[in-house]
Amino acid sequence: MKKAVVVGATGLVGRHIVQLLSENQNVEEVIAITRREAHFESKKVVNKIIDFECLEDYSELFRCDALFSCLGTTRKQAGTIEAQRLVDFEYQLKVAQLAQSNNVKHYLLVSSSGADSKRSNPYFKMKGDLENMINAMDFQHISIFRPSLLMGDRVDVRYGEKLAASILPLLCRLPPLKRYRPITGEEVAKKMVNCSLNLTNKNQIELYTLDEVFP
Repeated sequence: MKKAVVVGATGLVGRHIVQLLSENQNVEEVIAITRREAHFESKKVVNKIIDFECLEDYSELFRCDALFSCLGTTRKQAGTIEAQRLVDFEYQLKVAQLAQSNNVKHYLLVSSSGADSKRSNPYFKMKGDLENMINAMDFQHISIFRPSLLMGDRVDVRYGEKLAASILPLLCRLPPLKRYRPITGEEVAKKMVNCSLNLTNKNQIELYTLDEVFP
């Protein structure tokens, strides 16, 4: 892989992806797409600051071999479910469309366990809606990852997630709940990067559920 683009490069998963890609000798350049200036140690990493309201103005930035889409926010941070959908669905869909128009070969998406367009829950529904739209696109390879609760050090403190992260590991020792156990952002990033660098499956669309991300 000569060039990779990471959207949401300062998030819990995105920043680990940037780090892992920059350390790989087979990757020549990593474009880190952010809303605000970010600092990365590797000279391979180029930070591009954009206005997500005007994504089409940055179309040329989404020309690469692999694009990692790791955008995400919470309803509390966004203020409303509509504002959350703007980030979790609209922005990511537009990025995917720009990537497709630039003939990106491999598109990798961080989705969520429980994603289903038929769900009544608005969060899981929007995640399912996005997956459906992505799967209909003409990428050579599409890899979708559905982790459960993501753990790790965030720039923004999410107290509800911190509480859940302290309780769920105990509850998820029970066999029926094992599939909902938390996973670290770094673990998801490692799986995504490994997938992008070692394409052995010829299937156009691959879906990785929690049990397939780590045993």
